[in-house]
Amino acid sequence: MARLTKKQKEAYAKIDSSKSYDLNTSVALIKEITNVKFDASVDLAIRLGVDPRKANQMVRGVVTLPHGTGKDIKVLALVTPDKEADAQAAGADYVGLDEYLQKIKGGWTDVDVIITMPSVMGKLGPLGRILGPRGLMPNPKTGTVTMDVAKAVKDVKAGKIDFKVDKTGIIHAAIGKVSFTADKIAENANELLQTIVKLKPTASKGTYIKSVFISSTMSPSVEVEFKSV
Repeated sequence: MARLTKKQKEAYAKIDSSKSYDLNTSVALIKEITNVKFDASVDLAIRLGVDPRKANQMVRGVVTLPHGTGKDIKVLALVTPDKEADAQAAGADYVGLDEYLQKIKGGWTDVDVIITMPSVMGKLGPLGRILGPRGLMPNPKTGTVTMDVAKAVKDVKAGKIDFKVDKTGIIHAAIGKVSFTADKIAENANELLQTIVKLKPTASKGTYIKSVFISSTMSPSVEVEFKSV
């Protein structure tokens, strides 16, 4: 195991790993122990009492964080010519169709979200092996396959994120930046957690939210007492 730096030791010393903290205290701790020289992301890791291998226990959804993620989201709108002006006006970073399909085929994936129309999805099918592993394949369930491309672009730019439980039963999501005020981080966290609660599968038995941890880039994690949310 790598040796801890002085700052890392100081950070760990401020956290009691045997206890959980209420949400506001957890956020305050993360802001206090983050010492990197850049504006670190703040992330939540929520362990769920579900079996992701079963389709009726899959948890996936979208949420619009009230204060956004703090990240400049690069959006590619793959649309027909009649929708290009709307997508550009809404703030899409890249707009087009065939030329971008060729770029993706060549390995280009320098975007965070791809938004498209139902009529275009057939052209994206062959690119699934490139887009799928990177989480870039548009999906109607996350609002990225729609006729209202302009609204979808605006929503993503405003802080709409999609989340999905992984094969280990954990949802990972970025909920802001350390530079946010503690209140804004807490409100974003609360919005995500309440959305996940509403998505509880009927097939899920026992404890649904098993644990919640908050951390920032390169910081130790702090366990959040879920009852405090």
